[in-house]
Amino acid sequence: MTTLAGTDPAPSRVDAGMDEVAQRLVDSSLVASRNAMTEIDWTAPLDPDKHGCSPEWSALYGTAYWEELTDDQRVRLTRHEMASVMTICVWFEMMLQQLVIRDQRAVAAHSPEFTFAMTEIADECRHSLMFSAASQRIVGRSYHPSPKVARMGRVFMNVARGEVAYAGILVAEEILDVLQRGSLGDPRVLPLIQTVNEVHVLEESRHMRFAREQVREAMVGAGRFRRASSAVLVALGAEMIVINLVRPQAFTDAGLDRRRAVGEMLANEHRHAMLRGSCVHLMQFLDEVGLLTPAASRIYRRCHLL
Repeated sequence: MTTLAGTDPAPSRVDAGMDEVAQRLVDSSLVASRNAMTEIDWTAPLDPDKHGCSPEWSALYGTAYWEELTDDQRVRLTRHEMASVMTICVWFEMMLQQLVIRDQRAVAAHSPEFTFAMTEIADECRHSLMFSAASQRIVGRSYHPSPKVARMGRVFMNVARGEVAYAGILVAEEILDVLQRGSLGDPRVLPLIQTVNEVHVLEESRHMRFAREQVREAMVGAGRFRRASSAVLVALGAEMIVINLVRPQAFTDAGLDRRRAVGEMLANEHRHAMLRGSCVHLMQFLDEVGLLTPAASRIYRRCHLL
């Protein structure tokens, strides 16, 4: 796995208090943060042969449809897929920002926990601007979840508290993280997207560490019913993320047969295997903290994360 300078991939220390962990993350953010809005030349021409993501991470890679596509069609497809992933993640991140802000209302404003939480919010605002600018630059548009999923998102945002909120944040960020890490260093991918991925992977490593510690702390002393209900809510949130990353409209915009493309994506065993393999550590963590119950596991298997 690619590791970037400034990331914190080491396992969490269970005996480390939240303030200690948060202070380390604040210190890291002061020396290892980037701003793609000023770092990227957004007017530079795009190489017509470069993809939006590594071809192996395309939702159609490994299908009969993929084999029928020309190189130009594959490039166009991966760009629309990445634009869909990025702008759907803007929607998720806006929800997650609200969860963090709500959770921090009662936290002492001078504490390292509060300081890092506000740093994370600032990071996420920049990420949303970065994703929206990148999608506009590579395909000229953005994508949105279906009305049904938008309603489900509002429900999740209203009911998520404690471990559900932070595990939801962790799941969303982990899924995007593995997709972006899969394209790091790939010369076939647009340099603009490479930089976007590098910035997000670097800063999200801190956000995921913070979320893991919040989940650990919230689960201390959690009873059986709470663990069971929280596990299912987190799993449903994960399923909502996975099934919406690549919107059907992205296939249409790429010039493909929408119905066929969606059907082959949903049945694509290569994609399923890539998702399962990349989420092993996430599933191990959820199991460790008591959020991988049999009912939750069935949902993760249904969306091919387990």
